[in-house]
Amino acid sequence: MSDSITRYDLPQSEIPHHWYNIQADLPRPLPPVLHPGTHQPVGPDDLSPLFPMALIMQEVSQERYIDIPEEVREIYKLWRPTPLLRARRLEKALDTPAHIYYKYEGVSPSGSHKLNTATPQAYYNKQEGITGLTTETGAGQWGTALSQACNFFDMECFVYMVKISYNQKPYRRAIMQTFGASVTPSPSDTTQAGRAILEKDPDSTGSLGIAISEAVEVAATSGGKYKYALGSVLNHVLTHQTVIGQECLKQMELADEYPDVVIGPTGGGSNFAGISLPFLHENLRNGKKTRLLGVEPAACPSLTRGKYAYDFGDTAGMTPLVKMYTLGHDYVPPPLHAGGLRYHGMASIICEMYDQGLMEAAAIPQMETFSAALAFARAEGIVPAPEAAHGIAGAIREALAAKEAGEKRVILFNLCGHGHFDMSAYDAYLGNELSDYEYPQEAIDAAMANLPQI
Repeated sequence: MSDSITRYDLPQSEIPHHWYNIQADLPRPLPPVLHPGTHQPVGPDDLSPLFPMALIMQEVSQERYIDIPEEVREIYKLWRPTPLLRARRLEKALDTPAHIYYKYEGVSPSGSHKLNTATPQAYYNKQEGITGLTTETGAGQWGTALSQACNFFDMECFVYMVKISYNQKPYRRAIMQTFGASVTPSPSDTTQAGRAILEKDPDSTGSLGIAISEAVEVAATSGGKYKYALGSVLNHVLTHQTVIGQECLKQMELADEYPDVVIGPTGGGSNFAGISLPFLHENLRNGKKTRLLGVEPAACPSLTRGKYAYDFGDTAGMTPLVKMYTLGHDYVPPPLHAGGLRYHGMASIICEMYDQGLMEAAAIPQMETFSAALAFARAEGIVPAPEAAHGIAGAIREALAAKEAGEKRVILFNLCGHGHFDMSAYDAYLGNELSDYEYPQEAIDAAMANLPQI
């Protein structure tokens, strides 16, 4: 294999035929999910008002592999397999002996990895005769993906978009509406949950937790007409994303290298899981030693500064209780531009990986993240989403550490989406209008006092 190759592509025949389920291999099983009223473990019937039974069964499955329906694979062919690229120009700019690779998920029709799970979620709901889906979105990548997936299957789509992102990212909103979605800034006066928040804080800029409460309420009170779809956090969502890492394993073989470290941004955990879980399988089952590094914003440091405890997934306390690293369900984030990472908790799978010492985590400030984004854009020619830039910042730290140590290091990160609709964030950064923000400890302490008592 020539040392000058930059891009490693797979034929469409190599699109995975199954999703990988890490629950089959975790040394310690996931803690049970609890009913918000009784605090007892939930069963399928408890989740059926929100999700179709096929996804509920995937949520609790202990099978290592779950078959991908052929109709879903056919839609995957619009963008999968996605390319693996060697960031040679970035390596040169950093003057590092490290080899940096990135999996580029921004080539999907929605511009991010989110369509990997939006497509099967819409498919399984359609199979169950559901009319439409409700959801929340932060930066808009998930809302964009679900609006496209619902369009593929001729379903209605209702998106509650965090209000600060609704205002910051008007073209994300327009893209969702282009595909037929109804988009509402959250908190809104269209739900009881939204009205309760606005009564306390009429100027609320919103949060993912609040938007989840609104979307869940609409689905739960629709009489079975609508179900709820989530773009991260849940086990089945992370499982769907493992098409990313499965392809990476084959592409690293083409590159004749194997990563020393695999990196991804972490908000709810889906894209980090997507690239890392197949490599964790190799660590657990085949003796590999790859480090796995999740990178989160310093302004929303759930893994690095949160408490591992049972908490609600939403602000209003309507969702089941999940044990996770949390900043508290009433956390309202600062209006930083990495909207897709502004979640108070973290996926149960990621939390268990972190608690069991199977991965590492780092919190990186906003200014360092945007500096990394510009360095990458100027070297590689791709403008990354602010969320994706956290993975880049983590990779640059690793590359500079390799330079300091004078050692070759193979670095792989997930470039989970492009920033074509996030230019207001870049405009603010280039205009010196952004600053670092570190979530205050007193705010975390106050939120911890309101955790459910389990």
